[in-house]
Amino acid sequence: MDKLISRRDLEFLLYEVLEVEALTQRERYRDHSRETFKDILEVAHKIAVEHFATHNKKNDQQEPYFDGEKVHTNPEVKAALEAYRQAGLFAATHDYELGGIQLPYVISTAYGAFFKAANIATASFALLTAGNANVLRKYGSPSQQKKYLLPQLEGRFFGTMCLSEPHAGSSLTDILTRAEPQPDGTYRLNGSKMWISGGDHEISENIVHLVLAKIPGGPPGVKGISLFIVPKFLVGEDGRLGPRNGVKLAGLNHKMGYRGIPNCLLSLEDAVGELVGEPHQGLSYMFTMMNEARIGVGMGAMALAYTGYLHALEYARGRTQGRRLSDKNPASPAVPILQHPDVRRMLLMQKAYAEGSLHLCLYAARLVDEERTAPTPEAAQQAHLLLELLTPVVKGWSSELGLKANELAIQVHGGYGYTRDYNVEQFYRDNRLNAIHEGTNGIQALDLLARKVGMQGGAAYKLWVREIERTIAQSRGPGSELKEYADRLEQALNTTTEVTQLLLSKAAEGAVERAFANSFAYLELFGTVTLAWLWLQQAQKSMGREGAFYRGKLEAARYFYHYELDKVPLLAARLRRLDDVFLCPEQDWLAEC
Repeated sequence: MDKLISRRDLEFLLYEVLEVEALTQRERYRDHSRETFKDILEVAHKIAVEHFATHNKKNDQQEPYFDGEKVHTNPEVKAALEAYRQAGLFAATHDYELGGIQLPYVISTAYGAFFKAANIATASFALLTAGNANVLRKYGSPSQQKKYLLPQLEGRFFGTMCLSEPHAGSSLTDILTRAEPQPDGTYRLNGSKMWISGGDHEISENIVHLVLAKIPGGPPGVKGISLFIVPKFLVGEDGRLGPRNGVKLAGLNHKMGYRGIPNCLLSLEDAVGELVGEPHQGLSYMFTMMNEARIGVGMGAMALAYTGYLHALEYARGRTQGRRLSDKNPASPAVPILQHPDVRRMLLMQKAYAEGSLHLCLYAARLVDEERTAPTPEAAQQAHLLLELLTPVVKGWSSELGLKANELAIQVHGGYGYTRDYNVEQFYRDNRLNAIHEGTNGIQALDLLARKVGMQGGAAYKLWVREIERTIAQSRGPGSELKEYADRLEQALNTTTEVTQLLLSKAAEGAVERAFANSFAYLELFGTVTLAWLWLQQAQKSMGREGAFYRGKLEAARYFYHYELDKVPLLAARLRRLDDVFLCPEQDWLAEC
């Protein structure tokens, strides 16, 4: 067994729960079928196993280095991405005329899970390039698309996103990079960009940096941010590469995980840049890439949790130690640790977190397809609102649960899990980044509570409630064995709505800091109810079905409702208190030792 992602679980979620086969009735996807989906998932799985997983350990042990002139990566990275390119995966979701096959986004997200589980660092080159290409497809001029988009879809150029700066971190209001307009219509950029994954390497022919910068004289704050294409090598109108641009590597960051992709501090020194779209609209343009990247981060966190779970499960099946609680005979043979209740507890928690997060990520990807191809504008708008609401949950809550799952995988291995002899310690280190990059989970929590649940008069939140209520109603049919779960979910949903209304009303009255100070607890509350909803859907599809797979789904749902959903009253009580323990920054008692 390859121990990446269960293909049986993927099929269950794609076809039995999310019903993605129905997408083939849409004009954009009419050339596809369940068979074409199966074929591309099979190809992706094969490449992930044979080309990505095989150098994951080496990537971790031998990270990229700079020799003063070039950044060196392991040769297996380039070979793996070449296999990815030859399979046409860089362009798979794009239009036929761009070399794509118009694959649904949910299918590309599903096969992306294989690559992330196999080798999160090498997979990140492709993830960033896809996001970069989507920005240029939406906002780039025809000339820019010809010069920078098409080579990325061909897998010849790779892409990055350059937002953060050494002094500013996630506070984009404070970026200092400047873009001076030139007579020829280009700009000259000067400044520094930090934490740029894939910022310099020799793997692709060129690197297309999407850079946020401010044009002098523009509005203050984020309203004055513009977006620029800044390539590593200048590109002529005929597509030929010119001289090296003024993008210089100032240093490599040495990371706890994700070691196989160079993470760079870049210095922009009169770098030539091309404005994307209109001036001062850069942040809104970049959100196309950021939101896609946040789904990708959630998917990566899930994939690392999932593969960690499968590794722990295999270990627990083969590792013999101790005896059953009822066996007092010291001469009895040792049993597999899988038989011990506490090990089963840890495995069931991992299963609930990993498989629940996979459902959440695929559901978000399905909403992307609905937004793009829904039969009515109203349906497309509803999908858009739900996706906006759930994006911080996909990124934030999946990465929180994913790290917990990896911690449990180490614990299942005992002392061996803490060594580099087994892979689970690397999964934990790799997954630790997912709570940080593309907006820390604290930022995701604040985005959810302070912006998303109240946007457009709470329209997205009401849609979320309506979808959960539909699942609850379906679980209360005559003779349903899921009525208890439906009742408990309804109670948790009502509690969440009451708390949400309280917090938003207090913020409207002016108590903004007290209302939002515990936003992380709100993310936990909202995320727990969301996963309970999705687990109820999985339980519905598993009831009355034969086999260990469906029994496992029902047991994971039972665990979630008996252990995880119980946290809702405690979280709600914490939020109702409007506690100010995290406020009062003018007091310096935290600085006292």
